[in-house]
Amino acid sequence: EAIAIRAGIGLDERSSQYKGLLKFKERFESESGGRLRVDLFTDVRLGDDTETGMLTELRDGTLEMACNSTLSIAALDGKWRIFDLPFLFPDEETADRVLDGPLGRAYLDSLLAHGIIGLAFWESGFSVLTNGARVIESPSHLKGLKIGTTASPIHQAAFESMGAKPVPMLSDQRYPALAQKMIDAQESPPTTNSLQKYHEAQGYLTLTHHFYSPYVFMYGKKLWDTLSAEDQAVIFGAAQEAGRYQRKVNREAVGRALSDMSAAGVVVTDLGSAQREAFMKAVKGIAPRFESVFGADEYEALKKEIARKPD
Repeated sequence: EAIAIRAGIGLDERSSQYKGLLKFKERFESESGGRLRVDLFTDVRLGDDTETGMLTELRDGTLEMACNSTLSIAALDGKWRIFDLPFLFPDEETADRVLDGPLGRAYLDSLLAHGIIGLAFWESGFSVLTNGARVIESPSHLKGLKIGTTASPIHQAAFESMGAKPVPMLSDQRYPALAQKMIDAQESPPTTNSLQKYHEAQGYLTLTHHFYSPYVFMYGKKLWDTLSAEDQAVIFGAAQEAGRYQRKVNREAVGRALSDMSAAGVVVTDLGSAQREAFMKAVKGIAPRFESVFGADEYEALKKEIARKPD
């Protein structure tokens, strides 16, 4: 009988993360010649996407694989908080180049100190703003709005800088909060908007792209060390291929989600360069406030890599 390797995500089977797992399973099981199989678990059945959920299980040797957001990893290691910064990556191509390059690999390798093998970057993608009050085209339009966001102190500070009142809450808590007028707005990637049906309680969406949210596909080191070098190489290659596939699928899903929400009556607003610059100016002071958390040298290295022209 094939030996089972378990892989968990906090999202459901509609997500691009799940489709990435399916690609990984297909590639890995084929190359392992039937000796190993991958069992997939969704909907937090193996633990949630926090430092006390699947990350702890990876480190303890009770779970083989998981795909977590950098938000949860940052609670384990503050250097990862750098990926919470607003307007860090200008576009998807730059994010891919940096995270798939030497600097991204250095961050993945840093997980070894925490008992985790970092295999590849996946993504949730760029976030947008939705609200039920008005079209948002400048930071001033956010003034006074209660906005559902993550528990990241950087995310909350960014919205405070734009005049909003951030309310930390999980994605599945936001729809009832929006419907009951407990919050006025929320921010998340378009795919999350569509899956959680926020558009049923929100009529306006702005393509701010204020945060880019990576995910990390990981293996617990204790169980990794029980594998042969050959199996480790197959897992690494399959994780890389699945990551590229997941990002492609995710970006296609973003396009469909925006089209579907627009067809449902949501007013979708894109920003011109001057409008986007106004948002970036509003949060300009955020990075210096948190350099002691993620490291000033690390921030300079990341900025330099982002600005570097591709070969």
